[in-house]
Amino acid sequence: MLEEEGEWGRVETAYAYPGWVRLEQLGGEPDPDWLRPLAAEPVQHARTLLGTPYEWGGMTSAGIDCSGLVHMAFRACGDLVPRDADQQEEAGERLPEADLRAGDFVTYGPPEGADHIAFWLGGGRILHATGRDRVREVVEESEPPELRERRRALVRLTPRGRPSPWR
Repeated sequence: MLEEEGEWGRVETAYAYPGWVRLEQLGGEPDPDWLRPLAAEPVQHARTLLGTPYEWGGMTSAGIDCSGLVHMAFRACGDLVPRDADQQEEAGERLPEADLRAGDFVTYGPPEGADHIAFWLGGGRILHATGRDRVREVVEESEPPELRERRRALVRLTPRGRPSPWR
């Protein structure tokens, strides 16, 4: 709780998102298992979501977007990373192409900022949630030429500034 104003409390989530909540909705101790690891590594968890429908802003098996897939894959491993593609790119360590390994990321978009992110699998293949024409789901595929043309950065995410345990 950051502050109270009347019946409302200003809070910040574990993801560093601020917001306001009715005080009556707050209470109790945080669930100690909310970030309990369920998967050994992010790509492993992301693959369990293959075929999940694309939904902008989604973060569940009912619908998920590209950065939600990255976020939830890390969360399933007990780690928090930023929610949005541009934030994920910014939080990552930039890599030269020669250092890119399976489990790293490729970001895409205009010069102003990343608007798409995908897991790099190696051999020219990516795993991502896509909303492009005729393919609106989580897929594992060869990097499409139209995405390759929009590449911005190659990045490695290390949650909470520590080495990733699955590397």
